[in-house]
Amino acid sequence: MSAPPVRHADPLPYVDALGERALDAVDLVVIHCTELPDLATAREYGERILHPDSGTGNSGHFYVDRDGSVHAWVPVERVAHHVRGYNPRSIGIELVNRGRFPDWLDSRHQAMDEPYPDVQVDALVALLQQLCVDLPALAWIAGHEDLDTGEVAASDDPGRRVRRKRDPGPRFPWERVLGGLPLRRLPV
Repeated sequence: MSAPPVRHADPLPYVDALGERALDAVDLVVIHCTELPDLATAREYGERILHPDSGTGNSGHFYVDRDGSVHAWVPVERVAHHVRGYNPRSIGIELVNRGRFPDWLDSRHQAMDEPYPDVQVDALVALLQQLCVDLPALAWIAGHEDLDTGEVAASDDPGRRVRRKRDPGPRFPWERVLGGLPLRRLPV
């Protein structure tokens, strides 16, 4: 097992408004990429209040930057808003990666070409190993693209459809990440 990653705790300002849950209810990790240029932009987005009824926004629990640093923005005992329909049972991990930024829904710009640096993947694996120790019910892993398969009209041509979510994308090294973990891909 890799050394546990150093986690930089920096809770989002609305974290106390997020629902609480029992840790034994968490059986799934969802891997995302930010589809933003850097961690600072992801933080700015995470701090936006998008749910007026609760005063909260969309965010993962952890963010892993390109340099391998791990940032804890939402405690695991809180329900973060990171994937439709799976939030109460899951941990969201965001990897800083440009994805399709800034043309997320433009049909001409759907490639996700930025590779995930080795140091970022190593930090993710160490984080996942530690989560498997901390959360005994954790058994499943999925990509955001596995769980949110919806399509929307392309921003450049409303007659064309594009995937709403494609992260973590085709460059994500699933085999390498799952190699030493007891987690299995969630059947969907």
